[in-house]
Amino acid sequence: MSQKQNYIQSIRSKVGHDKIILAFAGGCIFNSKGEVLLQRRGDTDKWGFPGGAIELGETPQMAAIREAKEETGLDVKIGRIIGVYTDLDITYSSGDRAQSIVVAYELINVGGELFCDQIETKELRYFSKNNKPRLFTKSHDDLWNDIWD
Repeated sequence: MSQKQNYIQSIRSKVGHDKIILAFAGGCIFNSKGEVLLQRRGDTDKWGFPGGAIELGETPQMAAIREAKEETGLDVKIGRIIGVYTDLDITYSSGDRAQSIVVAYELINVGGELFCDQIETKELRYFSKNNKPRLFTKSHDDLWNDIWD
C-alpha cells in the first residue's frame, strides 16, 4: 500500500466521511497540434486532467510528475504553473467528503508511451479547445477554461 493510501486511510479512520482538505497536483500535456491530453477516469468514468493526491514527503511538482507517469505512461517535466484551483465540496462514491486544492502545471512530454491501466485510467485522448468533454469536477472545468484563454 502506498504512503498516500496509508495517509488518507489513517485520516479517514479518525474522521470517517467528514469533510477534510486534500491537496492534489497535476497538469496539462499538449501534443504538437495544441490539443490537451485527458484521461477517462476509472472511478467516475468522467474525463479529467492527469493528476492526484500529493503524498507525504512530496512536493506538488514531484506529485504531478509521478501521477502523469502512473496515469498516462508519459515521462514529463514541469513547465509553467497554470494555476491553483479548489472544489469546495466533493463527495466521493464512498461517501467521503473533501475540499480539494489542486496545483496545476503545464507538463512537457519528454518520453514514454501512452498507456491505460484500465483501473485508474480507462482511456486517454487529446482534445481541442472546441471539443470539451464533460469533466470530473469544477476545478477541472476552471483549468480547461484557463488553458484556452
